[in-house]
Amino acid sequence: MLYNIPKLLAPELVKIMMEMGHGDELVLADANFPAHSLHSRVVRYDGTGIPQLLAAILELLPLDHYAQQQAALMGVVPGDNVVPVIWDTYKEIIAASDPEAVIGVEERFAFYERAKSAYAVVITGEEALYGNLILKKGVIRSTN
Repeated sequence: MLYNIPKLLAPELVKIMMEMGHGDELVLADANFPAHSLHSRVVRYDGTGIPQLLAAILELLPLDHYAQQQAALMGVVPGDNVVPVIWDTYKEIIAASDPEAVIGVEERFAFYERAKSAYAVVITGEEALYGNLILKKGVIRSTN
């Protein structure tokens, strides 16, 4: 055991976040996301929803303020009558961790392409439709 690491975060995910550099991206994917067909580095968090995992990750992961957006949601396909209410939850969690964070929306297939170049994909048990989220890692700012 170590101090100050949220218990929800498995060693494999902590290791991945440690390996990530400035500008690398981490995909938090819902249960419907085609993670294994898009990426070779997949961490499974079956049975865990994205909100609690997101909150735990943001305790350790700084967001990239050199980028225009620090996070991205998967956009709703035109004609799909879905209102992703989980987005409000994500926005609240991100704002609590980083009030200046900007969250964008990526078209579905653009999101898939972006996920292919992410550092890793975390597939969760999240059942909310359009519950996918990309986080862009930033730098740890000096306190001096």
